[in-house]
Amino acid sequence: MFLKRKKDGESGGGNGYLIELEGVRKVYRTGVVEVEALRGIDLRIRPNEFLSIVGPSGSGKSTLMNIVGCLDMPTSGSYRLLGEEVGGFSGDRLAEIRNRRVGFVFQNFNLLPLISAYENVEMPLLFKGLRSAERAERVEQLFGLVGLSDRMKHKPTELSGGEMQRVAIARALACDPDIILADEPTGNLDSGAGKDIVHLFEELWAKGHTLVIITHDMFIAKRTRRVVHLHDGRIQADDAVGG
Repeated sequence: MFLKRKKDGESGGGNGYLIELEGVRKVYRTGVVEVEALRGIDLRIRPNEFLSIVGPSGSGKSTLMNIVGCLDMPTSGSYRLLGEEVGGFSGDRLAEIRNRRVGFVFQNFNLLPLISAYENVEMPLLFKGLRSAERAERVEQLFGLVGLSDRMKHKPTELSGGEMQRVAIARALACDPDIILADEPTGNLDSGAGKDIVHLFEELWAKGHTLVIITHDMFIAKRTRRVVHLHDGRIQADDAVGG
């Protein structure tokens, strides 16, 4: 089953880490104005970790997620993914990482509204070149995992917010990525739907997935197993929690 991932560092780099950031800085420049979004981040993540990154608006949470997800590059410092220095990757290699090794879940779902939920989840598999029968088996398995087998043919506009986020999670899992990055995944959901999504993340973690949740909601953070606190572009604390 492709959804059952390895645990205990089996799929990490040579030292067991999936992700290593050392001294990562990110500076945005507009004319003569510089804004330092990240100010020397040191962070290591092992396979099958379930952690949250929390902090107020402007603390650098989304910037950090964009760097981890290879959507942006550090101004300075080192980022190693499975032991390889990301700074040396070509644009094509970075695109491959984003498509196949990182699964993204966003607050606004980012589903295509004119095609069905099934087709939204199938799309990454089309890019991967899987045959029709393989795609169908995998998509149906994913919809079963997120509890929406009876909603596959509906368009996103015909689904509730919680259902749309479940479709987005299924899409993020389509290519069996090394890590799931979720940016405020419950921000547009009511409390009940939000709790259901967090429970689904817990189930994915139990199956061996690595999950990083960007959130300002401490209720969600306390359901993860590690909380990294950001403030003004720096890590203030990195705490293990009981879950």
